[in-house]
Amino acid sequence: MSTIEMTITAKTYREIQAEIKELEAQAETLKQRMIAEMDTRQVEELAAGEYTIRYKLIESSRLDTARLRQEESDIFEAYTKTTVGTRFNVA
Repeated sequence: MSTIEMTITAKTYREIQAEIKELEAQAETLKQRMIAEMDTRQVEELAAGEYTIRYKLIESSRLDTARLRQEESDIFEAYTKTTVGTRFNVA
C-alpha cells in the first residue's frame, strides 16, 4: 500500500470512527429516554410492539484487587499473571 493509499485509508478510518461515536451518542440518548419512561411507569419490563425492553438492577461480586494488593501483596503477586496484547490507534 502506498503512502497516499495509507493516508486515505487512515482518514476514512478516522471518519468512520467519528460516525460510530456520534451514533453511539444517539443510541445512548434513546436508551435514556426508554429508561426514563420505564422509571415513570415503575416497570422493569415493557412490551413495545415486537420488542421487549428490560431494565433491571443486577448484582455481581468482583475481587477488590487494589485492596488485595495493599493488604496481601504476597498472595496478590502469587496469583497475578501477565498477558500480552496489541493496541491499534490512528492519531
